Amino acid sequence: MNAELILHHYTTSPFSEKVRLVLGAKGLAWRSVHIPVVMPKPDVLALTGGYRRTPFLQVGADIYCDSALICRWLDRLQPEPPLYAPESAGMAQMLAQWADSRLFWAAVPYALQPRGAAAALADVPPEVAQAFAADRAAFTAGMRRPTLADATVALHSYLAWLELLLGDDRLHLAGPQLSIADFSVAHCLWFVHRVPPVAGVLQRHPRVLAWLERTLAPGHGRPSLMDSGEAIAAAAAATNRAPVEVAPGLGFEAGDAVTVAATDYGLDPTPGRLVGLSVDSVTVARTDPRAGLVHVHFPRLGFQIKKEKVES
Repeated sequence: MNAELILHHYTTSPFSEKVRLVLGAKGLAWRSVHIPVVMPKPDVLALTGGYRRTPFLQVGADIYCDSALICRWLDRLQPEPPLYAPESAGMAQMLAQWADSRLFWAAVPYALQPRGAAAALADVPPEVAQAFAADRAAFTAGMRRPTLADATVALHSYLAWLELLLGDDRLHLAGPQLSIADFSVAHCLWFVHRVPPVAGVLQRHPRVLAWLERTLAPGHGRPSLMDSGEAIAAAAAATNRAPVEVAPGLGFEAGDAVTVAATDYGLDPTPGRLVGLSVDSVTVARTDPRAGLVHVHFPRLGFQIKKEKVES
């Protein structure tokens, strides 16, 4: 693979931290494009066509959305250390899905309770903080978000579960080897750990805290800065894309006009022509005036494909 790995992210994004940690564990070099925290995001949409969740990974004209898919792709690119070892992959992926949903929505509201938010946003101008709050309210519209009371109870319960899981002195969550479960749980707890007024909740769970510090220790690999204009130019200049195909029997045909959107929050759809579909992923082709022909890849789980009417 000659194309550079380009991660579009921002510093405080938990799911970005998950991918950064995987890049670090695998010792990979990557280009770092910092994207706006709130809309508008014109350079993001030029590449994704509508999807605006963070992060996404660009490899030439291939755009990989959602951290679950990104981590699977990175594991195929650099198999060591493996994130989905056969002996632990089932447990690891179930733990990862729980962490990316249930644990995430306990950790984030807990960390951003008033005293946590005051510390986390201490250097942020009030108008920027207000814009962030408005953006996230629209982003999760229609979703029943946990209250602080809900999040507090859930986080305490989940930390107790993890402490019990680590009670046999294992080094990693799903067994003797590092796995996707470690990074999926770690990014949620990292978000709490980085906010001093609320980070004390982790001190009550010494095995969890020691495991978290081990998991965070390798860092983020070898990043180098890139601006979004360069990334768009790289997509436009790409001459090939990852091979994909539409598997039979999954309800869609190659060339269908479709939209793909998340099913929980951040529901902005990406329209395009279906060029890839399996039980694991879905890929649409779309053309942007600046980025050219791009293939946008999504996980199949957690995303909905809809056929669109084509005007004759």
